[in-house]
Amino acid sequence: MNSEVFILSLTAGSIAFMHTISGPDHYLPFVVLSKARNWSKIKTTWITILCGIGHVGSSVLLGLFGIVAGVELSKLKYFDSLRGNIAGWLFIGFGLAYALWGLRMTIKNKPHTHAHFHLNGNKHVHEHTHFKEHAHPHTYDNAETNEKKSDYKNLTPWVLFVIFLMGPVEPLIPLIMLPGIHHSTAGVACVVSSFSIIHITTMTTIVLLMTTGLQFVKFEKIERYMHTMAGLAIFFSGVAIQFFRL
Repeated sequence: MNSEVFILSLTAGSIAFMHTISGPDHYLPFVVLSKARNWSKIKTTWITILCGIGHVGSSVLLGLFGIVAGVELSKLKYFDSLRGNIAGWLFIGFGLAYALWGLRMTIKNKPHTHAHFHLNGNKHVHEHTHFKEHAHPHTYDNAETNEKKSDYKNLTPWVLFVIFLMGPVEPLIPLIMLPGIHHSTAGVACVVSSFSIIHITTMTTIVLLMTTGLQFVKFEKIERYMHTMAGLAIFFSGVAIQFFRL
């Protein structure tokens, strides 16, 4: 590896690190959804990694297309900015929709009381919610309802993946194009590897550190608001992307 490729790869890794930590959209959605949906650390890690691969991979493919097809960097950057606008609005829309859904769940999850009669004629009243396990299952909570809830939970990571797939990694394409115009396949490979590894590793590390830290925070009094709070966090991440270019 010559010195130019080494310096360029080192620069790519440094930019990847700064790009990741400066953008809350790279880690905040995973943290809040992991908390709200009680994802395990393994599930949170894999979802973060897959979204990171989609996020970087789409820009890599665009950069490689530019090199092969001889497309000007200015045109690629213009297309990338269009993708960025779409991704920003997708973040805003997804966050708002999730917050509204969370608000609906909050209202339905309001603690209330029921009177229960046993076979021996005894009666007792207890307070509970319909979204936590208790000793008296409700007839509406049938297999079909559980299946729909499960399908919705499985859909959320894919929505995140699509949003990250659409989102551009602005600094990456110019870094790829530089060794590309000199026909340096090794240079392109090193830049892509350096940027991708640092970017995805930084994303995953921040997410795991923040989710681990949240385990020591008590949320009992606001637990039923977690989905709404998660949606609002994603919404404001989208606002930060769209209007403040963070």
